[in-house]
Amino acid sequence: MPVIWLDGALLPAEQAKVSVLAHTLHYGVGVFEGIRGYAWEDGTASVFRLDDHIRRLRDSAHVCGLKIPFTHEQVAHACIEVLEANNLRDAYLRPIVYQDDGDLGGLGSNPPVHVAVAAKVWGAYLGDEGLKKGIRVRISAYRRSGLGSSLPKAKITGQYVLSTLAKREAKGMGFDEALLMDDDGNLAEGSGENLFLVRDGVLKTPPTSAPILPGLTRATVLHLARRAAESIGLADIREEHISRGELTIADEVFLTGTAAEITPVRQVDLHPIGRGEPGPVTRALQKAYFDLVRGRGQAPAPWRTPFGALVR
Repeated sequence: MPVIWLDGALLPAEQAKVSVLAHTLHYGVGVFEGIRGYAWEDGTASVFRLDDHIRRLRDSAHVCGLKIPFTHEQVAHACIEVLEANNLRDAYLRPIVYQDDGDLGGLGSNPPVHVAVAAKVWGAYLGDEGLKKGIRVRISAYRRSGLGSSLPKAKITGQYVLSTLAKREAKGMGFDEALLMDDDGNLAEGSGENLFLVRDGVLKTPPTSAPILPGLTRATVLHLARRAAESIGLADIREEHISRGELTIADEVFLTGTAAEITPVRQVDLHPIGRGEPGPVTRALQKAYFDLVRGRGQAPAPWRTPFGALVR
């Protein structure tokens, strides 16, 4: 039976209840993170960039004026507790901060803040086949809200409505994922991933000044790319705006995210990307990333939090 950490206690999933009158359910004021744990070849496991994820969770809460009633260390420990209580190593963690007092209030009400952490086995977010052969994406008519009308640097529950609608639409049309543009017509990101392309030896991704979430996997990929640029054939690495036309003539395209990891894109709308299969830079970065998270590659010490030496 799954176990969930709720406000300091480990509970069976059916006892971790939220009221249907919860403020966050009705008005979308809540924040969350997606975090992964990975098994290592020696039988242990680690959570990747746990401290960075908890820091971003707290930053997102601060943006929304939510005062988390637990310390950074307590939330981080809760993530480890949930993994071990559920006997998980390869797993996806979902910490969420929400407001609920069981009494529906108006927009100006400010109910108590709660924290929950759940874990589940979640393989390749965009499919094992997608990781191997690439996915098909559609440029959506939905737009990523601009900096003046949203808070894209925070992972706020209510801000994922357009991403959800865009992805549902894309899947309904036979694609695997949606890409959203910003109000200036530049490509911003996927429904839940950051965007990269390769053209003539140049790796590009939209800058953090654009209305994108500054993803931790995005930052990890930039770190790996800069470290191995010469060996994987990169002449330059740039954080620049990407136009629709530039995307369709790219040699390689891939998406990054904690859930998506590094997923190649083989087609955008009706346009094959490159040869219609993952390219060499994508493959090299994908390998380096999985080596990193599974303990086979070098990483800054704070990036990997070990756990579960005795976990099955």
